[in-house]
Amino acid sequence: MAAALPVRAQVPAAGAEVRQHATWSPYDDNGGTVVAVAGDDYCVVAASTRMSTGYSILTRDKTKILRLNPKCVVASAGMQADMETLHKMLHMHHVKYHFNHRKPMSCPATAQLLSNTLYYKRFFPYYTFNLCAGLDEEGRGAVYTYDAIGSYERVGYGCQGSGKELIQPVLDNQLKAASPLVLPQQQWLSSLPLGRPCSHQQTSPALTNLQQWLSSLPLEQAVDLVKGAFVSAGERDIYTGDDVEILVITKEGVRTDRLELKRD
Repeated sequence: MAAALPVRAQVPAAGAEVRQHATWSPYDDNGGTVVAVAGDDYCVVAASTRMSTGYSILTRDKTKILRLNPKCVVASAGMQADMETLHKMLHMHHVKYHFNHRKPMSCPATAQLLSNTLYYKRFFPYYTFNLCAGLDEEGRGAVYTYDAIGSYERVGYGCQGSGKELIQPVLDNQLKAASPLVLPQQQWLSSLPLGRPCSHQQTSPALTNLQQWLSSLPLEQAVDLVKGAFVSAGERDIYTGDDVEILVITKEGVRTDRLELKRD
């Protein structure tokens, strides 16, 4: 049996054109940043309105917030086509739920629905970066943050999108409780002013979870913090700009505000 001849590598001659395979991706990151902050009786949700691709601005007025009901919204950044598809799916399921149960879907239920929807597409994920925010059954603020395939966590504040690396450290510095490495150990309560330690040395697990889920800032200070974070991010992130759509969710309803950013 003849031995197989070794395969020789084809080296292009000098000056010859090098062939390259065409590359294509089904995904495109259209940028944008979304932020949510939960408080004792409020939730602030904000999103930039610029939609870009590469160095081109496609539109300066594209909302990234889906209002499902007066107590729950979903904010998404990333690929515009996947965001639209995801929001349509969530809206459809919410309408069916409302028809079958004669009541709107709660914020925790919506958070689980969003997780299931993302996990269902885990083999070809939606290229979106999502937050679910609103008020829970007890009227407290609730923010849920997600990864690409639906793993989620309830947090006191969250940020997703192209400006996350710029805004998240600001929120951590202003809203996060004392580090567990600080000695002597300090317990912080959400009802106390920011930066003021509680004198109690022991708290229940439920109260500890509540501290992690709620911001200690008053409503107007939380809104100012979100606005300041977006102004700072807009100076460095070319995909965050033009305007910021701000929703303030309380038991009285949803209040809408708008902040102008740089347009260059």
